[in-house]
Amino acid sequence: MISIQTIRENAEWVIERLAIKHIDAKTVISQILEIDEQRRSVQKEVDDLKAQNNKMAKEIGMLFKSGNTSEANALKENVGVAKETIKKLDARFAELEGEQLNLLLSLPNIPHEKVPQGKLPADNVTVKQSGNLRPADGLLPHWELASKYNLIDFELGNKIAGAGFPVYRGKGARLQRALLNFFLDQNTAAGYEETQPPIVVNEDSAYGTGQLPDKEGQMYHVTEDNLYLIPTAEVPLTNIYRDVLLNEKELPIKITGYTPCFRREAGSYGKDVRGLNRLHQFDKVEIVQVQKPEDSYAALDEMVAHVEGILNKLQLPYRILALCGGDMSFASAFTYDFEVYSAAQERWLEVSSVSNFESFQANRLKLRYKNSEGKNQLAHTLNGSSLAFPRILACILENYQTYDGIKIPDVLVPYCGFDSI
Repeated sequence: MISIQTIRENAEWVIERLAIKHIDAKTVISQILEIDEQRRSVQKEVDDLKAQNNKMAKEIGMLFKSGNTSEANALKENVGVAKETIKKLDARFAELEGEQLNLLLSLPNIPHEKVPQGKLPADNVTVKQSGNLRPADGLLPHWELASKYNLIDFELGNKIAGAGFPVYRGKGARLQRALLNFFLDQNTAAGYEETQPPIVVNEDSAYGTGQLPDKEGQMYHVTEDNLYLIPTAEVPLTNIYRDVLLNEKELPIKITGYTPCFRREAGSYGKDVRGLNRLHQFDKVEIVQVQKPEDSYAALDEMVAHVEGILNKLQLPYRILALCGGDMSFASAFTYDFEVYSAAQERWLEVSSVSNFESFQANRLKLRYKNSEGKNQLAHTLNGSSLAFPRILACILENYQTYDGIKIPDVLVPYCGFDSI
């Protein structure tokens, strides 16, 4: 959440920066400032009345002591009237504060100054590409390979739950488990603490990381209990530190966790949803950091290098993109996407987003730390996929297929217990 102080002091700048995300924030910013002025006016009136009451209370005591009972009782009536007025003003203040908060929650994060201009994925900037792109001649797409070698049953998943809920079988299930353990081992070796969080969160948690109100239509909602199935482990992992005041010596915090993830993906269709390309349930290992503001962009570079190292070990062709303003998420200040080349489909598939949210999530979460001067300061939060299984699995199947079957990447063989399918 953008702080009200930032909007008060730099309203025009905020409007200009949000335009990079193709958000016209003029009206909302104007409403926020108008409400803020009313709110502060009400607060001043309350403070003045309380000060007046305190003064009268002292006078009442002195009047009673001096025997001026009638004057003291008259002043007591005035204090009573003032208290009723304060009560009404407090209610109005709470109403204005709620209106202002709802407007602030509706605004996306301010993009970093280095975010590329653009509106569509085609406007994203490739900052690096690595690996040879295998020709598609004679290659089968992963859904045909999965059927041929009895690795994934899409129809069975459709019968049990619906489209987008595949069933992994035999060596397909073991390869999934191998990826899970490999990713977690890579992350813990890099200093991330392994954590197993819940896969449902409450409303406060979803608001804390910015899924609500922006992504409400994308989340599965357990209505009776008002809980949400998580779209990524980022949500519960980051919310570990909601309403927490850390000591500066505790930073940085680095945690990792595996969870199933759930997304409704409303409106998805065609080749984008074929096979493992886009699912309603999928597995993912996430990395999260809580950092001091001055260290967060160095941490972002470190996280990018870490994800890149994993892809290099899997020997998959990949590219790294700096997302343009129009393709960034609601909560992100800067995002790098990793895409792996799908050889049989001859297209790039996103397998990871690594983002710096700066203080946007921390402000919603009330996540602060006590700095060296003893002052409470908002932390910066970052997260990244390390990695998302479905598309990595799809690209392994397609890029590692041979005439005789599918070779297993060398780094996964100890985890799988087999070197080919």
